[in-house]
Amino acid sequence: GSFGNTVIGSLLKYNPKIIIVFSRDEKKQFDMRNNYDNSLLKFVIGDVRDKESVESVIEGVDYVFHAAALKQVPTCEFFPIEAVKTNILGVNNVIDAAVRHRVRRVVILSTDKAVYPINAMGMTKALMEKVMISKARDIINNDRDKKGTILCGVRYGNVLYSRASVIPYFISQLKNGWQLTVTNLDMTRFLLRLPDAVGLVLYVLVYGESGHMYIRKSPACTLETLAKAVCQIFNHKKGYKEVGVRAGEKMHETLVSTEELLRSIDLKEYYKIPPESQGLDYNKYFSRGEKIPANKVASYTSENTTRLNVSQTIDLLMTLPEIQEELKNYKK
Repeated sequence: GSFGNTVIGSLLKYNPKIIIVFSRDEKKQFDMRNNYDNSLLKFVIGDVRDKESVESVIEGVDYVFHAAALKQVPTCEFFPIEAVKTNILGVNNVIDAAVRHRVRRVVILSTDKAVYPINAMGMTKALMEKVMISKARDIINNDRDKKGTILCGVRYGNVLYSRASVIPYFISQLKNGWQLTVTNLDMTRFLLRLPDAVGLVLYVLVYGESGHMYIRKSPACTLETLAKAVCQIFNHKKGYKEVGVRAGEKMHETLVSTEELLRSIDLKEYYKIPPESQGLDYNKYFSRGEKIPANKVASYTSENTTRLNVSQTIDLLMTLPEIQEELKNYKK
């Protein structure tokens, strides 16, 4: 996918011994193989749902990026059990195999939809995070020599021009001479460039602590602002129209919940969220808590983050090589 292609381009600069690309999509692997034509890349067809196929590739591996997921909100709403198999059971298989084979570090990729989730995609991603945190706690409690696998994760919002984002859809509509379709004009979404998302993951690869989640701070805009920006960039005269919110969609996305912010560490560009520390002493859940000033802290959302106007959104979009390429070939 989008992340896999970009992170491989970054990792190859560090002269690794080998990079294994493990996925069930032979077409994407075929395209990637032709694109890179690099002997350091090894392509393996397999599925994170299948324990045996994961086990077959993970021996001798030092680092794992777990990006496999069902990401489309409508798809997960229609087929929630499939989302469970990939997003929850899949990460469980990967982490178990990594721990058995003494992988140094596993970084899981999550989404803003995992915070206060209202859709199946977000719910399964939230449980994916909980699986990682639970297994990290087990390792910390049992790892006497401090050489066990470090499990950590990142969470980010919409990545601009990724396959799950709306911008490629907007561009396909304007190429066909149609109005752009916007679900709700006041809906807000985080805006993150793919290199920035990869930068977050590489940061966590080096500095990530076990059981911790890391979030990159991002600007946001309304969907109306985004539609206006695309129309202005491509001089699209037919404009846009509002079609209504789809099943499972939020008006605003949350990257860090109120409860998480109360224990988060601000790293300027990032938030670091330590795991909750009750451990497995269940008595603590019933008799002991912590006084917190919850009324003084608000969630970090696409509504209250830095809000871009149309001009600023255009400037951001124009940094994307995909937009520049589309402009070269676009006939108004």
